[in-house]
Amino acid sequence: MANNYLLVIDMQNDFVDGALGTPEAGAIVDAVAERARGFEGQVVFTRDTHGPDYLQTQEGKNLPVTHCVRGTAGWELAPALAEVRSELGAPVFDKPTFGSTELAAWLVARNAEAPIDSIELCGLCTDICVVSNALLIKADLPEVPLCVDSKLCAGVTPQSHEAALSTMRSCQVDVR
Repeated sequence: MANNYLLVIDMQNDFVDGALGTPEAGAIVDAVAERARGFEGQVVFTRDTHGPDYLQTQEGKNLPVTHCVRGTAGWELAPALAEVRSELGAPVFDKPTFGSTELAAWLVARNAEAPIDSIELCGLCTDICVVSNALLIKADLPEVPLCVDSKLCAGVTPQSHEAALSTMRSCQVDVR
């Protein structure tokens, strides 16, 4: 039996239709939920997670839009994804920054227990958190096939989405 992982990155209300929502993000919610529900392997979710002091952080000074504050409606997974996460009992990694070093370390440990056959990423935002997690994982697990489903991701803008996909291709991430 294959040992595959699907990482659903930051499919949260604030990125779908909240403080930093985009039409492109809203358009992929149902397809991401369908992919996660039908995935043969381990599905894992991440949540961008900030505190009430967000605007005083370096990220907040560079992106002064309060979002994904722990415990708020914007921090929660979009309803369709929350439902899938609950059905699957999937783990969730709350991450205080773009990439999750905790998730990468967890995957390294899983790979040591039983070699991972593949890791697939989808979610939001392609040009910030998806690319950051892909490159962290690629650095820690360079021999594990890593792919990103471009149709199940959305960026801050369509142009930045495409730029991130190009960056990932350059770093030997299979972009589909």
